[in-house]
Amino acid sequence: MNTKEYISSGIIESYILGHASPEEAGILECVMKNNAEVKAAFEEAQKTLEHLATAKAVTPPSELRSKIWNKIQQEQNVEEVSPTLSTNIPEIKDHRESTERVNIQKNTNWKPYAIAASVLFLISVGGNLFMMNTQSSDKKEMALLTADKKVQAQAMERMNLKIDMFSNPDMQMVMLKGVEKHTEAKAMVFWDKKTKEVYLNAEKLPKAPEGMQYQLWAIEDGKPVNAGMYTEDKDSRIALASIPQAQAFAITLEKEGGSTIPTMENMFVMGEI
Repeated sequence: MNTKEYISSGIIESYILGHASPEEAGILECVMKNNAEVKAAFEEAQKTLEHLATAKAVTPPSELRSKIWNKIQQEQNVEEVSPTLSTNIPEIKDHRESTERVNIQKNTNWKPYAIAASVLFLISVGGNLFMMNTQSSDKKEMALLTADKKVQAQAMERMNLKIDMFSNPDMQMVMLKGVEKHTEAKAMVFWDKKTKEVYLNAEKLPKAPEGMQYQLWAIEDGKPVNAGMYTEDKDSRIALASIPQAQAFAITLEKEGGSTIPTMENMFVMGEI
């Protein structure tokens, strides 16, 4: 696969959007250090996506604090309606009700502050709950990261292997793209031009159903030649077969153990050299 094919494969956009696998990201970073054309294409794609993100930006709503204090200010501006007293009520009752009215007014004057205190209390509680949830989420994430340490180490090993293959001048890479019924499928064949051994990276293929297995085929002089059975433990690590010459490669889904001829209706990917 040449530089232009690599750039047009979509790996750069996937990397920028965070969709690339660790292996794909590692390979791209290695390539950018040694290939000015790929690095320039990456910078151009990054500028384009940043421009689109800016064009689609949405202005956030007003701050919650401003809304709260505006509400308090409205409460303070509300006029208090005083009750009308009857002239037939004895003087002692007038004095008692006058005192009660003063107490009511005092209590009313405190209302905005009570509202403010309650709102601030709710904000404080909400903030504490948010912090607790965040800490809990962080702990869960750390636990998952610890549990996945072995998986990450294996992924890093595969990435380093693929970087070594990509950097090897004797290693020819053949991109296999999805056919009609499996357009999202992808795979990569690494073909050592000296030893003639073929390695397969098939992480972008769906997991094979129970009792089924992926089989690699080399197309030589228009005829399919068995190039080995794929298993996850062999991915990018163990050669599937030795192929002296080929014009293309393809992958089919076969019964476990393989087939002598490819099942064409079960072909997933194919790529020419």
